[in-house]
Amino acid sequence: MPARIPGWSTDIGKGEQYGEEFGKINMMRKVPAIRDGDFCLAESIAIMLYMAEKFKTPDFWYPSDQQQRARVNEYLSWQHMAIRMNGSKFFWLKLLIPKVLCVEVPQDKMDAALEDLNGSLQLIEDKFIQDRPFIAGEQVSLADLVAIVEIMQPVGAGLDVFEGRPKLSAWRDRVQAAIGKELFDEAHKGIMAAQEMVKSMDTSKMQFFKPKIVRLFL
Repeated sequence: MPARIPGWSTDIGKGEQYGEEFGKINMMRKVPAIRDGDFCLAESIAIMLYMAEKFKTPDFWYPSDQQQRARVNEYLSWQHMAIRMNGSKFFWLKLLIPKVLCVEVPQDKMDAALEDLNGSLQLIEDKFIQDRPFIAGEQVSLADLVAIVEIMQPVGAGLDVFEGRPKLSAWRDRVQAAIGKELFDEAHKGIMAAQEMVKSMDTSKMQFFKPKIVRLFL
C-alpha cells in the first residue's frame, strides 16, 4: 500500500473551513486541501496529480506515455466547467435547494439544468469514451475516477443518468470492476445516501449560505 498523507475531515456544514486552523492550509477556505509537512496544496485535481507523482502510483493511473497522459489531461481540463459544474448544479437544484433551503426551483431552471447535464453526458460518450474501454485507452486512469464521481452526483439526487445510455453504463461497469465493487461503493456511499441524509439535516446551519446559493443557482 502506498503511504498516505495524514489528514482530518472538515465539516463544511458547520463552517469549519472558516476556522483559523483550516485557513493556514487554504486561504481560499475551500475543500479539499492538504498539508504534507510544510507544503500546503488546494484544488482536487492538483492534489490528485501531486499524490500520484509523489507516491509513484502504477503508471496506468497517470500514464507516462505522452499521448495517453494528454488524454487524461484533456479530460481533467474539460470537466471543470462541464460535467462537474452541470452535475453539481443539478444536485443542488433537485435536492439541496428545495429540501434543505426550502426554496422552490422554477421548472425552467430545472429543465435547463437537465439539458446542460445531458449535453455533458453525451460528450463523455461521444468524445471521451468513443469506442475505447476507458477514457485514456485500454486501462483505467485518473480521468475515469474523476468522471465517475461527478456523474454520480445527479444519481445521488435521484436521476438515473445511465438509463438509455448503454455505452455510459458499460463504461461505469468497467470502472467499477477495475477498482473493485467494494471500493466503488465506499467511494459513493455518501452521495448515494444524500436523499435520506437531507431528511435529518439541520437546515438552520445552511441558512447563512442561503442568499449566496440562491444567487448562484437561481
